[in-house]
Parts: sequence; C-alpha cells; structure tokens
Amino acid sequence: MSDLFDRFEPLIWRFRRTKWELTGSARLMGIVNVTPDSFSDGGNFLQTERAVEHALALAEQGADVLDIGGESTRPDSEPVSVDVELNRVIPVIESLRQQTKVPISIDTTKAEVARQALAAGADIVNDISGLTFDEDMMSVCANSDCGIIVMHIRGTPRTMQDNPTYDDVVSDVRGFLSERVELMAGCGIDQERIMLDPGIGFGKTAEHNLELMRNLSELRSLGRPLLVGHSRKRFLGKILGRPVDERTAGTIGVSAALSLLGADVIRVHDVAAIRDALTAFRTLLTGRRTHD
Repeated sequence: MSDLFDRFEPLIWRFRRTKWELTGSARLMGIVNVTPDSFSDGGNFLQTERAVEHALALAEQGADVLDIGGESTRPDSEPVSVDVELNRVIPVIESLRQQTKVPISIDTTKAEVARQALAAGADIVNDISGLTFDEDMMSVCANSDCGIIVMHIRGTPRTMQDNPTYDDVVSDVRGFLSERVELMAGCGIDQERIMLDPGIGFGKTAEHNLELMRNLSELRSLGRPLLVGHSRKRFLGKILGRPVDERTAGTIGVSAALSLLGADVIRVHDVAAIRDALTAFRTLLTGRRTHD
C-alpha cells in the first residue's frame, strides 16, 4: 500500500533559505487569524499576546508553517485598511520570529502588508487573489526570496458566493493557475518559489469544492505543489449538516483523503488532531510515520 503515498512526482518548494521536497503527503499549515470576524475563530486571537501564544502552541503541536492573517476573507466580508491590517499582524510576526524557527506565512492581498511582513520575518506570501487584487504585489514578491502561494478566487470575498458558475471547474481553475505561473515567470519569479491553491470555498459551490479536491492530480500536473484549505468550511456543513464548531471530525476525514489525493500542504485550525490522524492513517497503511 505504500504506493498510495508515493505515486506523485516530488516537487521542490523554496522560500528564503529553506528547500522542501514535497510528494503530496500533506504537511500542515496552522491558521492564526488575528481578526474579529473570521468565520470560525474570529476574535479569539485578536490581541497580539493571544495570537502569539496560539501560534506557538500550533508549532508545538506540529505545524510545519504558521499562517498569520489580519483580514477576514469569509463570504460577505468587507476589506480593512492597510494600517489596520499592519497593526494586527506585524507585532505577531515580529514576536514569533524571535521565538520560533517554524516558517511564517503572511495571509494578505495587500502589497504593503506583504512587504512589511517579509521585513518583519515572514517567509511566505499567501495571497488569496493569486496576486491580482494589488498591482504592486507581483513586484514585492519578485524582489524578495519568499515563497508564494497563488490561490484561485472567483470575485471578491464580498461577492464570491453570488451564484458561482463554471464551464468546467477543474479546467477553469487549472487554466487560471497556469496563466498566473506563466506571468510570474515573465516577471522573473523562480517557479520553485510558487505553490498553488485551488481556493476551496472561494467562489465555489460545495460540489465545485469536492470536484476540485477529487481532481488534485490534474492541478498538480502543472508542476507545482498544492495547498488546500478546507478546514471547517461551509461545504462540510452541506455534507454533514453541522455548524462550524462541529466540523472538526469532517475536517479530519477530508484531510486523510487529501493526503492520498496529492495535497502537499493542508491549511487547518486543529493541528494536533489532524497531525495525529494523518500519522495513524499513514502508519496503518504503510508501516511508516508521516513527515516528522
């Protein structure tokens, strides 16, 4: 059964002085929302001290990356100003950089936030717009040695769930991501710095989300590793009929499936539970532990 986990071509992802060889076996990105209104944990970690404490706990639980965000991107959310976002995330990143060597990602669509976050010690820019909302984001990333996560979204967080439609969701998302990779290459960005994200829940119905996850191999054929962010999201409510605070088990189930379907990194709230589940799942099937 080990072939279940070894059938994907290894892909290199580089950021700063780090180089990962990824084989679709699902490393974990821990979510740290420094916001009052995120869909799952808004307001829980708005204070710098609480956000830092939470991030360090996720690192201790086994997070491979810490993703720090200062603006909610839930459906119908409104954008915040650059100054508000900076005031939320920069103190957290500065404090974390002094206390942990775990890579730090800044979850933002704003070039100035990305620039200051990278200067404060972040290693990765995670942009839900695929570097399209801010015309300066491309140059900020090109002038850095950071990793870049390029996500697909239809519309904006405020409009994205207004009847999203596609001719073929897998083909359409693949086409967008392919175009972005080509454009970034033309701007001098090394392809090995790029990771792709199909944007689960960002301008998609529940069935669109499921179709994308079932077909990760088609997206991975672009030659770049994949991140999937499915944790506690609305499609799980459709499947399970459960509110957001009762979706941990569903998130774990999808995480196990993603570890077989080609996800290189999965973005989650419940790092400890998912780490344990994936370790047990892979050990049972192969006799080997997951990534240590």
